[in-house]
Amino acid sequence: MRNPLLGAVYRPRVRECSRLSRRAVLGLTAAALPLSATTQASAATVIGGEQLARTGVQVRGASGLPEKLTARSWLIADCASGEVLASFNAHRRLAPASTLKMLFADTVLKKFDRAQRYTVKDSDVADVPFGSSLVGIKPGITYTVEQLWQGVFLRSGNDAVHVLAHMNGGIARTVAEMQAKAEDLQALDTHVVSPDGFDHPGQISSAYDLTLFARHGLKDADFRGYCGTRTADFPAGGKKTFQIQNTDRLLTGAWGLRTYDGLIGVKNGYTSHAGNTFTGAATRGGRTLLVTVMHPATGSNAVYEQTAALLDWGFGRGRSARAVGTLVDPLSEGGAKASPSPADGKAAPAAVGASEPGSGGPSTGRLVEGAAGTALLLAAAGALVVRRRRRAVAAATTAEGAETSSGAERTERAERAEREQGSDGAAGNTEPGGRHRR
Repeated sequence: MRNPLLGAVYRPRVRECSRLSRRAVLGLTAAALPLSATTQASAATVIGGEQLARTGVQVRGASGLPEKLTARSWLIADCASGEVLASFNAHRRLAPASTLKMLFADTVLKKFDRAQRYTVKDSDVADVPFGSSLVGIKPGITYTVEQLWQGVFLRSGNDAVHVLAHMNGGIARTVAEMQAKAEDLQALDTHVVSPDGFDHPGQISSAYDLTLFARHGLKDADFRGYCGTRTADFPAGGKKTFQIQNTDRLLTGAWGLRTYDGLIGVKNGYTSHAGNTFTGAATRGGRTLLVTVMHPATGSNAVYEQTAALLDWGFGRGRSARAVGTLVDPLSEGGAKASPSPADGKAAPAAVGASEPGSGGPSTGRLVEGAAGTALLLAAAGALVVRRRRRAVAAATTAEGAETSSGAERTERAERAEREQGSDGAAGNTEPGGRHRR
């Protein structure tokens, strides 16, 4: 079977020769660099332990992990100790959607008293992206800070986020503060572009980082209270109100799902570009577990079903699991700064997978990964050239004496067939443009 990567490199009209041309080398290098941008965390730093930098399922001392986990990344951890019980591609960088609002809350929540009142201006909601999820903020209406946070946590309202961000000094300032907060929390997979999680190029996070955001937030009573609220009355103007319901289906039991026993939050998210993301926390028998699931293959309920299955495992068979890593403490709270990776390469290299949305361009570490990818592609391409040359020699020997026109016709047919076969799978999947729904 043809390698689809090589199919992407060997375009029509590329001449066969015993040696790769300069153009071919440049083309292979260019092909490898975008692939490097789809990797997980840079190999330059290990956050939470070497095993979490590896690809694939990581688990020790326990069996029976749920079957049919289709998420591109997931992680389960003990909230109190920070021990990671199991993970899959923990540091893979993916679009976070509205789960990024946990970092927004970690950054801004304590800046305003919950009883403070604020009258919304037109400019406060003028920059809310089209297609955003909204709670229904209206300029001219006065809201308490508590009501605005209810709009953020229950309805994932980007309008509520933008009002609070403008109260905090504006979008740009809030984004800068969120990025600084992520760095303090040692969430180094995260790059913030907007405070609401809406799809923007370069806006990424990981299952590991989202779990850090949730763990840090749950230490705060207000954060914990908001994310666990099922319904609230929201101002509609005058003395009128309307009821809003939390979009966390494991909390409310909506869309045919059962409520999860012991669930205490935290945040879900969805965009057509990012898919479904969710970080949930539940307490049973005095133990609190955190689970983050990112981008299941299909189904709007899958992110909740897979979260529930991992929580069930953690409260059951996962009790015997030995830590495969740890959720690090914030630098501001005495957390040890992450150390460079060992030179012996014990941490497995990141796997090349489907294109990850929101890549902000390759870093130095990713350029190194890209160079490695280039070398692999060059080696594979060189082998292919040798095989082609041998086939060409054999064909020439067999066809000796045949008419030149017949040989040219056969070559043209072969090249046409090769081009058709090579085009299959060469192009990456293109996801539709993001409309933030929830």
